[in-house]
Amino acid sequence: MTTFKTFLALAAIALAAGCTNEGGDRGDKTVDAGARGVGPLQDLQAGIWVDPNGCDHWIIDDGVEGYLSQRLDRSGRPVCSGIAPPNTATGNYKRGQDIRDRF
Repeated sequence: MTTFKTFLALAAIALAAGCTNEGGDRGDKTVDAGARGVGPLQDLQAGIWVDPNGCDHWIIDDGVEGYLSQRLDRSGRPVCSGIAPPNTATGNYKRGQDIRDRF
C-alpha cells in the first residue's frame, strides 16, 4: 500500500508541474507554440465556424491544437452573419496557414 501511495504522490506532483508559467510563452494566449513553431496567432489565417444559433466564431487549426473565439462587433455583440448554415466551418483555417504565404 505504501508503494501505491508513493506512486500516486509522484504522479500528482508530475501533473502539477505542468501547471506553471515558467519557461516561456505557455501563458501567452496570443502566441501559437504548436507544431508550426512559435509565432503570433495574428499571422495565421482564420476561418469562421457557425454555431447552432447561427452566430460566427473565428477558428484556427494548426494540425495539433485549435483556437476558437466568438466573433464580436465593435460594441461587443455577437456577429451572426449567415455566411454558412449552423454547425458549418468555412474558410482555409486548417493547418494554421500563415497569411504571409499568400503574398
